[in-house]
Formats: sequence, C-alpha cells, structure tokens
Amino acid sequence: MLAEHYGAELLLEGFEDNAFLPKFYREPERYAFPLELSFLADRFHQLNTDAAGPNLFANLTVSDYFLSKSVIFAKTNLGPDEYKLFRQLFDIMFDRIPKPDLLIYLYAPVDKLLRNIRRRGRRYEQNIAPDYLDNLQQQYLDFLRKQSGQMRIHLLDTSNIDFVQNRPDFESILSIIEAPAEKGVHHQVV
Repeated sequence: MLAEHYGAELLLEGFEDNAFLPKFYREPERYAFPLELSFLADRFHQLNTDAAGPNLFANLTVSDYFLSKSVIFAKTNLGPDEYKLFRQLFDIMFDRIPKPDLLIYLYAPVDKLLRNIRRRGRRYEQNIAPDYLDNLQQQYLDFLRKQSGQMRIHLLDTSNIDFVQNRPDFESILSIIEAPAEKGVHHQVV
C-alpha cells in the first residue's frame, strides 16, 4: 500500500517457493538451520540485486522486510552453535546491502496476530504456538530498542485499527510517517 501510494519501487519477500518452510513447521529442530540460511540467502540476493539494480536511483523503495529480520528469526529458532555460524555469515553479508532510512514496525498483540494468520490461510502456519509469536515479538522489540540511533523507526501499535480495510486508518499511518522525526524509536498508537 505504501509503495502504491508513493509510486515507489516494491520489494516483497519471497517465501512461497521455500521448500523448508512447511518442513520447519512440522519439525522445527530439524529444519530451522536450513530454513534460516535459505531465507538469508534469498533476502541477501534480492537486496543485493534488485535494490542495487537499475532502479538504484529511484526516489523511494519500499520493502516488506529488512535483512536484520534474519537475525531475529535465527536467534529465536537456532541453537547457540548454529546461531553463531549464522551470525558470522549474516555479518559478512550485511555490510554489502543498502540500509533503510525508515523502518516501520506494525505491532499487534499475539491474539490479533493469530487471527491474521488464520485469515491468511496458509495451512502450514495454522498451528503456530502463541508462545512462539510472543517470543518472536519480544526479539523484534529488543532489536528495535538497540537500533535507536541508527535510523528513524516508527513502532506503530495497530491493535485497534485495520489499515487494509479502512482507508482512514491507512491515512493515519501516512500522517505519522510523513511527520518530521529524528533518528530513534518513535512509539505511536494508531
């Protein structure tokens, strides 16, 4: 919606063809490492080619993910030795990709996330444990707090809105992100 509104280049995370994703949901301990490596490789490749490609000088690029998402999921899903190796690979790749000027995190409570997952209807996601989502969300929030001086971050509490179905809710988000703000984390309830 943001890319359409601003006429921006759009980068969407590819997950449909990831053979490890359904396997991970069935056997997380067995498939976490190959899943996280495959997502890291796919995200890096996309950011390194599409974001640095012929539209490099486009006015604006909107992405539905950022590479550091890989670290958040890896920290949640991998054991210590696997995470250490994963982090080494991530650090090598991270310096070679463009960094965002603005990061928007749409916060919602776990019960709303579970409703959204059910509505989305991906069969392999339907048994996600609330504790897993809560842990993942805490990892995101911890990550965002540590990025405070690196970029402008809007942490938007979307608990009581539906910006997809309700245009005024989307316009509220636009007004927040278009307002001048310094680098750091800006928490707003929409």
